[in-house]
Amino acid sequence: MIELAGRAVDGGAGLVVAVGGDGTLNEVVNGIARRDVELATIPIGTGMDFVRTHGIPNRFDDAVRVAREGATRTVDAGRVAFRTWAGEDAERWFANVGSVGMSGAVAQRANGMSKALGGKATFFYALTRVFFEWENTEVTVTFDDGGERRGRMHDVIVANGVWHGGGMKLAPDAAPDDGAFDVVLIGDVSKVDFLTTAPKLYKGRHVHHPKVEVVRTPRVTVDAPATLPIELDGEQVGTTPAAFEIVPAALRVRVPTGSSS
Repeated sequence: MIELAGRAVDGGAGLVVAVGGDGTLNEVVNGIARRDVELATIPIGTGMDFVRTHGIPNRFDDAVRVAREGATRTVDAGRVAFRTWAGEDAERWFANVGSVGMSGAVAQRANGMSKALGGKATFFYALTRVFFEWENTEVTVTFDDGGERRGRMHDVIVANGVWHGGGMKLAPDAAPDDGAFDVVLIGDVSKVDFLTTAPKLYKGRHVHHPKVEVVRTPRVTVDAPATLPIELDGEQVGTTPAAFEIVPAALRVRVPTGSSS
């Protein structure tokens, strides 16, 4: 898919349409980021968090109408250097959200499940199952200004968009065109924390929990003594160490008229 999208641009395409879920969109983004082309998406998938952030409708006919006639919004994209499962250095783009920690295991579990119950139920079931198996580990997070957080953590969410995990409002104040990530640090949460806070994930109220912190930064690195999975736009791609950077104005996205900025 990455090569196909790139060849389309090489062939003179002015618009590339990704038909699928967030994983399909991620592959297309990796073929066209920072190139002279517009991106539209027809959401047919499980998570569909990118379209939530941009107000793109889920109904097929409406999404096609936006792809054909919508306004153009110039937005940032994330780029991350990481390690593949084979131990090789790699680099990849993402459009919406990346993460290090438990979210990678959740994505892998959700992607291997039946989607009969829909995206929201699938991701929440996967989240619940993985949480009770997951062990928080020591993590070091370093920010662009030299600031650092070190300690036992559950997850590090590197958000360019608001939504993640099939409708969880993990980064409620994130803006995809402000030149920075909203990095959501989820600390050493317990099973009791999970039971009381999990419902708040869908309203964005989890950020008020004392073990959750949000830091806005254009660059962040994440490392840990143990190998932790990395997830980008709902797909598990590799492991730590990881270095994330925001790339301003890397994508031009078709959005509903009145949503552009």
